[in-house]
Amino acid sequence: MPSLGSDAAQPRLHRAPAPGQDTGPEGNERLTAATGAVLLVLFAAEGVTILSLTRLLTWHYFLGFLLVGPVLLKLGSTLYRFTRYYTGAPAYRRKGPPMPLLRLLGPFVVITSVTVVGTGVALGLLGTDDRIGPFPLLLLHKASFVAWAAVMTVHVLAYVWRLPRLIAADLRRRPARHGEPQPGGAPVRWALLAGSIALGLTVALLGAPLASQWAGASHHHDRRVHTGAQHQAG
Repeated sequence: MPSLGSDAAQPRLHRAPAPGQDTGPEGNERLTAATGAVLLVLFAAEGVTILSLTRLLTWHYFLGFLLVGPVLLKLGSTLYRFTRYYTGAPAYRRKGPPMPLLRLLGPFVVITSVTVVGTGVALGLLGTDDRIGPFPLLLLHKASFVAWAAVMTVHVLAYVWRLPRLIAADLRRRPARHGEPQPGGAPVRWALLAGSIALGLTVALLGAPLASQWAGASHHHDRRVHTGAQHQAG
C-alpha cells in the first residue's frame, strides 16, 4: 500500500517540461491558433464585402489576396503537425490527434480553403470568362465558397473558444500557473505570423488593381445590355 507521501496519493498536475523535452506540439498549437484568429478576422471582413460587390469590389480583391499569406501559414502549421504525428514523433503522439469529427473535416478544410482562395486569385488574373474544364471559373469560386462556409462553421465552433487562452499564453511574460508547459520560440512564431501577413499584403497591393478590369468589364456589359434593350424597344 503506498504511503501518504507518495506521488500516487497526490493530484496529477501538468508539470513543466524537463530540460530538452520537446514542447513542439504546444508551440505548433499556439502558432496555428494565432494564425486562425487572423484568418477569422480577414474572412469576416471579406464576407462583408460580398454584401455589396459593386461598391466594395476593390476591397474584396484586396482582402482576398491578403488571405494568401496567412492561409499558407495555417496550412503549413497544420500539415506539419499531421506529418509529425503520423511519422511517430513522440511528443506529437503524446499530444494525440484531434477529435474524430475534426479529423474527418480536416481534409475538407484544406481543400475548400485552397480552392476558394485559389479560384479567387485565378479570377483576378484570368477574368470571369475563363473556365476549368467544363466549369466557369466564377461558378467554381462561388461553389467553393459555399462549401468552405459550411465546413468552416463547424471548424470555427470547435476551436474558437480555445483561441484566447492559446494566444494569451504566448503574450504573457510570466510562466502559467500549475506548471503548464511553456514552449520557447514565441518570437519565432510571431515573426512567422507577421511574415505571412507581410506576404499577403504584398500580394494584395499587387493584385488589388485587377479589380478595375472587373469593374470595367461589368460596366461595358451593362452598357451593352442597356443598348440592346433600347434597340428592341425601338
